[in-house]
Amino acid sequence: MDRTPPRPNAVREGLRRHVESFIAELSPDAPEDYRRHAEDLVRTAIRLLDDGSDEGQLRLVSRAVREIRHSWILFNQYRGTRKVTIYGSARTPEDHSDYIAAKDFSGLMAHHDWMTITGAGDGIMKAGHEGPSRESIFGLRIRLPFETSANAVIAGDPKLVSFRYFFTRKLMFMAHADAVAVFPGGFGTMDELFECLTLIQTGKSNVIPVVLLEGTGRDYWEDWLAFITEHLCDNGWISVEDLSLLHIASSPEDAAEHIRLFYRRYHSARYVGATYVLRLTTPLSEQQVRMLSDEFGDLVDGGEMRQSDALPGETDHLDLPRLAFVHTKRGWGRVRELIDRINLLPLDGSC
Repeated sequence: MDRTPPRPNAVREGLRRHVESFIAELSPDAPEDYRRHAEDLVRTAIRLLDDGSDEGQLRLVSRAVREIRHSWILFNQYRGTRKVTIYGSARTPEDHSDYIAAKDFSGLMAHHDWMTITGAGDGIMKAGHEGPSRESIFGLRIRLPFETSANAVIAGDPKLVSFRYFFTRKLMFMAHADAVAVFPGGFGTMDELFECLTLIQTGKSNVIPVVLLEGTGRDYWEDWLAFITEHLCDNGWISVEDLSLLHIASSPEDAAEHIRLFYRRYHSARYVGATYVLRLTTPLSEQQVRMLSDEFGDLVDGGEMRQSDALPGETDHLDLPRLAFVHTKRGWGRVRELIDRINLLPLDGSC
């Protein structure tokens, strides 16, 4: 097999210094950590030429990075605004109860100042765009031979992004979602739902509410949950607490309220080293912290839960109180249960 020999160490070191100098000259005001990541990106691109990559592989990497960059340019303009991603079938007709439910749900979320992200097609995706005003919607369109245009609501909007690759599109769906709502659909919808649950279950995505919703007189999700319980949960393929990662909503109002309740007191989370930090909008009492530490001690890898200010290394939301603990880095269904417990605690500090 033909293969380009690797660069000698001296050449690689020269490349590193050259890229560092280039990035520093190009973006002198960028934070050092940011420049370091950009340097790594440039070096990786150059090394692809030494790795024996063919033109198709290079083209895929180049286009994928461009798609991601273009999406971030758009979404970064709307930081701080909560967003819900809506999945569902592109084949759902406009007079179907699922379509009506999706339109009502997205309208309710817009009323509470949320923005909506859909795949920009017809069916449930179009319904998710019809509920809010045009200013409150995003469309992430996939280029397919048989689906060449966006729905009439989002067409021509600057918040419409076109993707060649499913994986970059799916990344954007989850990277910017503060909640996910899923309506009945086919292979694509199931793929998106299971990927969403897998990312949360494995800690690769933030814990966010996932609501399953449908129109009146339907039992799609009840049948789906029966299958999941009997064949996945009962066989041990998933844990019982993993079912806490989803909620079957009884109505659009129930779905919207479930999502809003998730952010009643909980704000966001991140790791600082091995410490898992839950940012809250209001502080807990010492009694509540002790109760949570006892009730959810299985999530703590040594020590106990404590309330704190922002930890060294944090750079955002520094004014919010924290609940911090060394996390076992597993049991994300239990983490969801912890967040739910925090949200339901009385604001007067009692348990």
